[in-house]
Amino acid sequence: MQNMSSLLLLGFALLAGAVVPFQAGANATLGRMLGHPLWATLVSLIISSAIIIPVMAGFKVSAPTFSATLKGPWWIWLGGAAGVIYITAALLLAPKLGATNFIVAVIAGQMMASLLIDHFGLVGLPVKPVTLLRISGVALILAGLMITQIASKPPRNPLAQPNPATTH
Repeated sequence: MQNMSSLLLLGFALLAGAVVPFQAGANATLGRMLGHPLWATLVSLIISSAIIIPVMAGFKVSAPTFSATLKGPWWIWLGGAAGVIYITAALLLAPKLGATNFIVAVIAGQMMASLLIDHFGLVGLPVKPVTLLRISGVALILAGLMITQIASKPPRNPLAQPNPATTH
């Protein structure tokens, strides 16, 4: 049954990943409609709070003990900052890069950072040394990023006349 459990968890992870490009596009449009991307970041975080609070109430989650967090490492607070950085980057970059290029770049960045986190056991995670196979996997993702970037460029029309204003 461990295998079925792992497949179910991977399925949920795929579903979570599938909503990310929709989040990027929706937030980018919201930012344009609100007049500035940072307003969309704020609204997105307010909506997140408005959704999670009733969910927590439904699950009867007890109030946290904040005093314990004051004794923890400084980096435990980075998650919120990372969320703001990601949401704002998505609103600014997804419209320019397109959903595919933005998400592949995000995944490549996540994988490179994950190798370092695993190798050094950062942010409280267990040490999992970097291996040649793991580096190869990340290299394939980087190759995928290059391919999607190349594939996104409009094809050159060999019959098109050069624009004299842009030639030197």
